[in-house]
Amino acid sequence: MTRLAGKIAFITGGGTGIGRACAIAFAQEGAGVALAGRRIEPLESVAREVRAAGGRAHVTACDVTASAQVEAALASTEKHFGRLTTIVNNAGALLVANAEGTSEEDWERIIDANLKSAFLVSRAALPVLRRAGGGSIINMSSSSSGIVSMKQRVAYSSSKAGVIGLTHAMAMDHAEEGIRVNVICPAMVETEMVRDIYASHPNPEAALRARRATIPMGRFGRVEDVAYLAVYLAADESSWMTGVVLPLDGGLTAT
Repeated sequence: MTRLAGKIAFITGGGTGIGRACAIAFAQEGAGVALAGRRIEPLESVAREVRAAGGRAHVTACDVTASAQVEAALASTEKHFGRLTTIVNNAGALLVANAEGTSEEDWERIIDANLKSAFLVSRAALPVLRRAGGGSIINMSSSSSGIVSMKQRVAYSSSKAGVIGLTHAMAMDHAEEGIRVNVICPAMVETEMVRDIYASHPNPEAALRARRATIPMGRFGRVEDVAYLAVYLAADESSWMTGVVLPLDGGLTAT
């Protein structure tokens, strides 16, 4: 398939979970993929998967909360591929805590990882996307902690709601340049991070069953579910779509 032929995607947090799934799906559709993150080993592993399947991959070490590293990673990607058309702001972190249980340091860490990172990458990408004649910025928020919220998610919900606001504002600012900005809002997706969180629960299986029961479709999301939607937002089929908040949650926000 070649829905993304000629596209080059810069994917943050590309070494695991949703980022890995996006990289593989994009490559299968003909895009070149740049994998950015702090840990090189998982990025290199995903790059090998992409290349083994006949795709093109580039790995760049990058702390997405540091503007100089973000700019260097984007420059490296543009130099390697010759252009850049797509940004997937996937990197992030979770904190389970209410306001009283959230220190200033925790607050700053979560806001930086989830919101500041999306801002820095998107801002630095603008001139690169302009040189490509436009492009697509795909942000990752949350259905259950961005559109609505849940207990013990003060910093996380604040950061993910902020990503939605960032998406709306940048979509308005750059629509006339052909730079589209949209946001995917998954509910619970089966990732390494989610498994780690529930592993510490006294009864992990019971806790997972209870959480699964809140979703009308009766299952958690798969990383591929998110990747398929990201492919659509990167493809020309969505060329008249910008500033859109897309719940991907098995019906959770319909209840």
